[in-house]
Amino acid sequence: MLRRDLLKLAATLPLLWLAPRPFDLFAASPAPVRGRWDRMLVLVELHGGNDGLNTLVPYADERYYQARPRLAISRERVLQLSLSVGLHDALEPLMGVWQGKELAIVQGVGYPDPNRSHFRSIEIWDTASASGQVLDEGWLARLFEAHPLPAEFAADGILLGQRDGGPLSGKTVRTIALNDPQQFLQQAGLVKAVEQASPNRALAHILQVQRELTHAAGDLAARLQQAAPLQTIFPSSPIGRQLETAAQLLTAKVPVAVIKVSQTGFDTHAGQLGHHERLLKELAEGLVAFRQAMVQAGLWDRVLLMTYSEFGRRVGENASAGTDHGTAAPHLFLGGSVKGGLYGSPPSLSDLQEGDLKYRVDYRSLYATVMQSWWEVSGSEIVGQEYPAINCLG
Repeated sequence: MLRRDLLKLAATLPLLWLAPRPFDLFAASPAPVRGRWDRMLVLVELHGGNDGLNTLVPYADERYYQARPRLAISRERVLQLSLSVGLHDALEPLMGVWQGKELAIVQGVGYPDPNRSHFRSIEIWDTASASGQVLDEGWLARLFEAHPLPAEFAADGILLGQRDGGPLSGKTVRTIALNDPQQFLQQAGLVKAVEQASPNRALAHILQVQRELTHAAGDLAARLQQAAPLQTIFPSSPIGRQLETAAQLLTAKVPVAVIKVSQTGFDTHAGQLGHHERLLKELAEGLVAFRQAMVQAGLWDRVLLMTYSEFGRRVGENASAGTDHGTAAPHLFLGGSVKGGLYGSPPSLSDLQEGDLKYRVDYRSLYATVMQSWWEVSGSEIVGQEYPAINCLG
């Protein structure tokens, strides 16, 4: 194949195929498949650093109101979950999920020596590293290398919304970025299989990538075309549309382990009150619609949804009626197999570290929960044994 032909071939690629399998894996004997890969994980990234104190509100603590004279959610508005904490009232759509005991809230999630840089902190979360440790691959990429997925999977992960691989970044993980299913179907039809072989290792690698891409595109396109339309009406917000696409993929029984969606806008340095309220409302409405679609498809028991964010916000509000980069925050697990309730403990407002909350649950325990309790694989090589799984799954 000439160079100009290769360029033409590359130009037809409709999908972002991140980090295809390296050469040595092509010849390797397939590892035995272990794990509950009939269960799916939906990651919801709250991009920008969600304000945990105005999400799970410590309404019984007067220090919260003293620290946030303009931003605090009044006691009358809080949806009380216990004698000390409750949800922002914008999350009211989730109350049915809470009352149905399908929503677990893990309080005070963070890590030692927190880093307040967006870039560095999300890198820590994505790679499951310590604050002073730099790793090149995401925690899911390393997990799937240690515990390979079934060969018939169309991809290891699918990215919706923001197209950074995050926890799926790695040299062996197969990830597809997909926004609009209809656009995808049109683009997939342009991909043509390439059967040529080459003794040149670099060229052989490109051709292998093209074959895998063609196979995945054809498989996804066929499944999406045959799938019955969703019965649920999703909200038109960006996170609502992403969750609708995720529901379409799962209802179409696309064999994939992880779907990642993201909601942007949580970097609320100024004018936070109304903006944050809108974000939480859109998030809650999208999650409830997603749950309904999964229940209708009979998949809700096989789907686990988990939120994450690079950090929470500082305790005190700033001069711009916003909050700056902080540390710990609560995170959510939703699913038909979730044992609903509050987990961990709320960070103390009387025991701060340089004005920030001290974390109560290391974020790597969330990952241990997914690996050990959901997929039933060890995961100790990813996060170590010192981070126990949270007992929030049935």
